[in-house]
Amino acid sequence: MTASSPEAGALEALIEALKRLPGVGQKSAQRMAYHLLQHDRDGARLMAEALRAAAEGIGHCERCHTFSESALCPVCADPERDARQLCVVETPADQAALERTNSYRGYYFVLLGRVSPLDGVGVQQIGAAELLARASEGGVEEVILASSFTAEGEATAHVLAEALRSRGIRATRLARGVPVGSELEYVDLGTIAHALVDRR
Repeated sequence: MTASSPEAGALEALIEALKRLPGVGQKSAQRMAYHLLQHDRDGARLMAEALRAAAEGIGHCERCHTFSESALCPVCADPERDARQLCVVETPADQAALERTNSYRGYYFVLLGRVSPLDGVGVQQIGAAELLARASEGGVEEVILASSFTAEGEATAHVLAEALRSRGIRATRLARGVPVGSELEYVDLGTIAHALVDRR
C-alpha cells in the first residue's frame, strides 16, 4: 500500500480525524485506527453511524444551551424542577456531571465557554447577556456559579457574580470542595455533591 493509494488516503484521513479528540496524539490515533480496521470493523461502522447521527441530530436547548435533540432539553422541559435555582456551568459535560450527583433539582444555564482574555474571549462571547436575561425572569432566587476552579473559571464566576448582584440577583459559588485547577467534568461525584451542599 503506497502513500498515494486510496487506502492510504482513507487511513490517513481516519488518523487525522481521531487526532481531533482531546488528548489523542499521532501514536494514539494510529493505534485506534489500526485496531478498528484490523479487529473491529463492525465497531468502526457503528461508531461512524453514531457520530453521523449525533452531528446531524443534536443541537442546543433553546433555554439553557445544553446539547439536545429537541427544542428543550429534558431538564428544561421538566416542570418538577425547582425554578428558584439556576446553576451556571461552562459546558454540557459539566451539567451532566452535576446531574449525576442527584444533589441538585433546579435548572441550568450552559455558558459554552469561559472568560479568557488571552484568547480574546470576554463576557459577551460566553453569553453573559443571555444569562442575565434568563436570571431576571420571574421565580429565580439564586444563581449558582459552578464554573471550574481554574484561573479562567474563577474570572468567569467573579465577572458574572458582579453583574448578577448589580441587578439584585443573589449569586453563590460552589464551595472549595472542588480542587483548585480542576475541570468539573473530571471531579468525583462525591466532591461535587459536597460542593453543591456547602456553596456560599
